[in-house]
Amino acid sequence: MDTLHPKQRWFEPDRPVWWTGILLALLIGACLQILVRHTIEHEAYGRFTQQAFNTRYSINARLSSYTDVLRGTASFLASSEHIDRAGFHRYVSGLMLKKQFPALDNINYAQVVSAAQRPAFELWSNRSGDGRARGYPDFLIRPQSQRDSYTVLTMIEPTDYFRDRIGLDIGVRPGAAEALARARDTGQLMTTGMPIENTRNAQGWALALRMPIYRKDMPLGDVNQRRAAYIGSVGIGFSVPRLVRGAMEGSQLQAVHLRLYDDGKNSDGSQSAPTLLFDNLSSLPAGQRAANNFSVSLPLDFNGRTWNAEFSAPSAIWLSRFDAFLPWLAMTTGFIGALLFYLLFHTLASSRRRAIAMAKAMTQELRDSQARLQQSYHTLRQLGAHADQIKEQERKRIAREIHDDLGQNLLALRIETDMLATRTRLRHPRLHARACHTLGQIDSTIKSVRHIINDLRPTVLDLGLTPAVEWQIAQFRQRSGIVCELIEQQSDIQIDDHCATAIFRILQESLSNIMQHARASLVRVELRHSDGMLNMTISDNGIGMGEGSRNKVGSFGLVGMEERIHLLGGQCTITAGHHAGTTVSISVPVDYVAPPSMDDINATARMAAETSL
Repeated sequence: MDTLHPKQRWFEPDRPVWWTGILLALLIGACLQILVRHTIEHEAYGRFTQQAFNTRYSINARLSSYTDVLRGTASFLASSEHIDRAGFHRYVSGLMLKKQFPALDNINYAQVVSAAQRPAFELWSNRSGDGRARGYPDFLIRPQSQRDSYTVLTMIEPTDYFRDRIGLDIGVRPGAAEALARARDTGQLMTTGMPIENTRNAQGWALALRMPIYRKDMPLGDVNQRRAAYIGSVGIGFSVPRLVRGAMEGSQLQAVHLRLYDDGKNSDGSQSAPTLLFDNLSSLPAGQRAANNFSVSLPLDFNGRTWNAEFSAPSAIWLSRFDAFLPWLAMTTGFIGALLFYLLFHTLASSRRRAIAMAKAMTQELRDSQARLQQSYHTLRQLGAHADQIKEQERKRIAREIHDDLGQNLLALRIETDMLATRTRLRHPRLHARACHTLGQIDSTIKSVRHIINDLRPTVLDLGLTPAVEWQIAQFRQRSGIVCELIEQQSDIQIDDHCATAIFRILQESLSNIMQHARASLVRVELRHSDGMLNMTISDNGIGMGEGSRNKVGSFGLVGMEERIHLLGGQCTITAGHHAGTTVSISVPVDYVAPPSMDDINATARMAAETSL
């Protein structure tokens, strides 16, 4: 009975740890969800900052266009011989400010009047009105206090909104006076960066830009020359809110909180408090005034002054519905994908474990089979060696019996036949002839018996290996007519009879193959003994062996030669090339002791059994 606790079953190695896969899949899905969410937010922030940069570029472009209007007006006034209000009105009307430059409030001209010129100037200005209700009025310089010089607004377009500013001395404030003087001396644009009240439709603060005007055809090479030629300045006033809102039209930043500041750094190096020029917070929906997740601050150059545009917006307005859904989709996809991958990995791992177990079992079975095969091979080789020994012993026994029995009987028969032939030579001619014929047949039979005995086991083997080799070579020469050379280093080589018989049989098999297949004209046999090894080399100049000759079906000659030498603990090498002859090289240890034969083993076992009894 299984008594394991349910929790312990989870950790069994043969069970799939499914909860590990679920936790891993949840972790991967959460990481993927966080990664996708951060990526989407980063892309949304990139779109937000790109829109902010585009808005800044649009604001800069509008400021540049308004500056170009100022420069064009200054060029128009500087090129005129006499500046009058009618020409100024026609010029400004041609600019179509309301349509082309909607943020531009007015274009004005301020004339420089010295203290000495003031009485004459006020005499003219007090009667300068055109009599129209919304046209130019009669005026006096304001404020009335005495000063060394005055910069008096004398022309302004459109007049109907700003006629009350005619006669105003714009240089009465110290900061403005310094800026006007600096512009006069340098010939550059000037702005104080201070907002001025915009009375046009009560649309908040405005900013002013001014540019000096000099008398026509007067030199302007240095400060003194510019001061002498200076007659006044032309200026423009524009609404910052209208300029910014116009730059934001058509962009997604209309729903973004934008605050525009002047940083307060003056051109003379002084520092004043930053001035808020624009803030669209009141125009935003209440839900968008709360958390602003995205923010960026970008600088703008306003004719030498630095503005800072601070953009901020909730991240939600930059995300689509798909962007909000995509992280959860990524989490779900990551979870399912990781879980499937884990299941696949677990399946592959289980399959691998089963394959390894199967491979181990097959390997063990293969090793057992290999061991049995080796044992069978060893037994087969022993059986082959035993069969060779039995065959050689049987040949030796048959040759001895033929020699002792049949040979002796044939010899006795020949003697009797010879005696019969001798006694009947004179008395019985016909019987004598018959006896001589019988004697010839007996001699032929004796010769055949000798050949049979030599084929079974040459008696010359009993004299040693070297005489047996010489006899076999002589027999080969006689039978084949092929030249055969014997090269030997010593005439008497002492070797075991079993080993000598094997070497003789190899020589006999090699010479037989040469005679039958080699088509050779020269055979060389080399026999030498050195370092306890007996070496024999048999080479010919025949046609060699073709591919597959050694593995020819039903041919065991070469295999038998190699097996004989292997049983003697030696080596056999057969090299042959097409039309390059064949060489058989054997090397056998002289002191090799052959393993006991099966008869010896059986005899030893019988003797041991009889002794024990």
